[in-house]
Amino acid sequence: MSSERRVRGRRSVAEINVVPYIDVMLVLLVIFMITAPLLTQGVKVDLPQAAAEPIESDVQEPLVVTVDINGNYYLNVGEEEKTSIDHQALVNKVAAVLRLKPKTPVMVRGDKDVLYGKVVVAMGLLQRAGAPSVGLITEAPEPITIRNDKKK
Repeated sequence: MSSERRVRGRRSVAEINVVPYIDVMLVLLVIFMITAPLLTQGVKVDLPQAAAEPIESDVQEPLVVTVDINGNYYLNVGEEEKTSIDHQALVNKVAAVLRLKPKTPVMVRGDKDVLYGKVVVAMGLLQRAGAPSVGLITEAPEPITIRNDKKK
């Protein structure tokens, strides 16, 4: 009778021990936190959202480097805004402006059909001139309209 009583008194436990899984997840979290900053490469760029609000008026007028479809560079400083500028002159002028006004925002405006490499070169030149961050100028996307052509 006593052996029969022991069998009835013991119940099997149907729970999963999740402590080892939590330990593994914490280890993975630490690994990802350490390796994530090491994965960033290239030029440091602050990318604006496409639907971003315009720059506030109390902020200084930004330096804008324009890259046209042919890959020519233009800077919105001085009397020669409509004249293309070479790499060294671009670096010198941007560096001079940033020395006088270090908080001046720097932006790149590129034609949508220009080669990607030309925009990256412009961003590299701006970084060499001392720009701490570079923004990309975009146009706000056109609103998507959904037409309901079903007739009732």
